[in-house]
Amino acid sequence: MMSSDDQSSGGGGSNAVSRLFKGIGVRYQSLLDKWTPHIKSRWAFAIFLLLLFVTRILVAQGWYIVTYALGIYHLNLFIAFLTPKIDPAMDFDDDGPELPTTSSKSEFRPFIRRLPEFKFWLGICKSTLISLVCTLFDCFNVPVFWPILVMYFITLLCITMKRQIKHMIKYKYIPFTHGKPKRVVLCRGQMISKKCPLFRNRMHWYVGKENVLRS
Repeated sequence: MMSSDDQSSGGGGSNAVSRLFKGIGVRYQSLLDKWTPHIKSRWAFAIFLLLLFVTRILVAQGWYIVTYALGIYHLNLFIAFLTPKIDPAMDFDDDGPELPTTSSKSEFRPFIRRLPEFKFWLGICKSTLISLVCTLFDCFNVPVFWPILVMYFITLLCITMKRQIKHMIKYKYIPFTHGKPKRVVLCRGQMISKKCPLFRNRMHWYVGKENVLRS
């Protein structure tokens, strides 16, 4: 039978491992949180990973199966990125959710995606890194006639995008949010910009008046 000291030492080791993984998870999540607002930097990093992977495939002349699987996965991510979170084919009441359309008379409604932009970027980066690691092992370098894979991928891409475009035309929605109304300031019935000196002078006057009233 195990003594109490052995059990306590085993429990302490498991707790140390769990704390280690928890700390790594916290640091990883904090890093993702810092990267969230930097959209251009994130996508530049994703493009760099893709170019690195393509260079690796062209130089090594192999791992075409890995490339085909990565392309299919990226295509699925892209379709989920273009697809609305709420299926417009479902029947809703009059007060139910609606999709943004090209009509300028209706009120502004942002497009809610099934796969948000950040998760789309994260999925591309993770899958590309995993594919780069797979190119380091010969067991994934399965000999195959790569033009057939290219033909399969192009056919699948055309069929999938055609179905997605038909879905967009049928339910009259656009997968991108644009035309958001900007805030303007009305002064004597005229619109002025926030960069206008008149706007800045009026704001300074309101702030100064508010400080005087508070004091």
